[in-house]
Amino acid sequence: MQTNALNSRKKMGVADMAFMAIGAVLIAICSWISIPVVVPFTLQTFAVFLLIMLLGGMKATVSVLIYILLGAVGLPVFAGFGAGIGVLFGKTGGYIIGFLFMGPIFVLITKLFGKKLFVQIIALVTGLIVCYAFGTGWFMYIYLRDTGEVGLLTVLSWCVFPYIIPDAVKMAVAVLISKKFGGRIRRGA
Repeated sequence: MQTNALNSRKKMGVADMAFMAIGAVLIAICSWISIPVVVPFTLQTFAVFLLIMLLGGMKATVSVLIYILLGAVGLPVFAGFGAGIGVLFGKTGGYIIGFLFMGPIFVLITKLFGKKLFVQIIALVTGLIVCYAFGTGWFMYIYLRDTGEVGLLTVLSWCVFPYIIPDAVKMAVAVLISKKFGGRIRRGA
């Protein structure tokens, strides 16, 4: 009996690792679907929202970390098939790093306030706001260092305002998909 329980835990661990690896691949595929502008329009945020809703915040965060590490070592997983540490230290790298905050924020908010749908949506929105803030701060720092002074409103008009509605749509689709198929994938935090 004890051996079966141990094997069951191992299988869960392997399944979790497989889901997290698949999650990293999903983010990469979604990053390749892009429209190149100052900060490329991609489906990365959709993938992160979906993974958070399906796998839970912490497993989704591991998927994001795997994705970032794959790109950092040179695999072309970033938008426009970009790769390398230079992408992460470039103007838009802060938004990629910002994805790491979304899962833990989701976990924190849902542990404090429950897992009702409206709480989950508030948690996703809060995580996105933190991602925007981190990415925008990073963008401004790199832009200032490389190009010159730029105002916050200007950067927001380049890097955040055009993305609010598309990200809201991506979030809504991710929530709908997770509600439809989420029961098939074991949730975790």
